[in-house]
Amino acid sequence: MRRRFLAFGFVVALAVLGSAPATAGEDDPLARRGWVWPVDAVQIVRPFEAPANRYAAGHRGVDLGGVERVRSPAAGTIAFAGSVAGRPVITIDHGDGLVTTFEPVTTSLEVGDAVARGDPVGEVGEGGHTVAGAVHFGVRWNGEYVNPLRLLGGVPRAILLPCC
Repeated sequence: MRRRFLAFGFVVALAVLGSAPATAGEDDPLARRGWVWPVDAVQIVRPFEAPANRYAAGHRGVDLGGVERVRSPAAGTIAFAGSVAGRPVITIDHGDGLVTTFEPVTTSLEVGDAVARGDPVGEVGEGGHTVAGAVHFGVRWNGEYVNPLRLLGGVPRAILLPCC
C-alpha cells in the first residue's frame, strides 16, 4: 500500500512540475502588461494544457464558464470575425506578436476595428468544444500558443463565501 501511495505521489509531482506554469515569473516577458480578464466573473472550467510538441494533443487556451459578454483583454485591432467550422470566432491582434482568439463569440465588430482594453467585443454564442455558456480564450505569441494566465497574473484569488 505504501509503495502504491509513493508511486501516486511521484506521478502527481511529475504532472505538476511538468505542466506549463499558471503564473508569470519575474523574468517572464509577458508579465505585467496590464491585461484584464475578458469576462466579468472568472470561472475556469478547463485550464491550459501545453502540448508535448507543436502537433500533439493539448488544450491551447482556457475555457471560462458562466459568460455572457466578452471584452478585449488589451488594446488591439480586430483581425478576424466570422465562422470557423460552423462556430463564431473573433480574433484580436494586440501587436508585439500577441493575438487572442475567442470562441464561440458573436460580434458586430469588423476586421480593422480598433478596440481598447476592456471594450466589449461580443457575446457568447453556440457551438465549439466548450460547455454551454463558456468561452474558449486562446493566446498566441509569435505564432505559438501560450497560457493566457501568464498575461493575467495567474488564477484570481478565491473568495470563500459562508455556507448555507
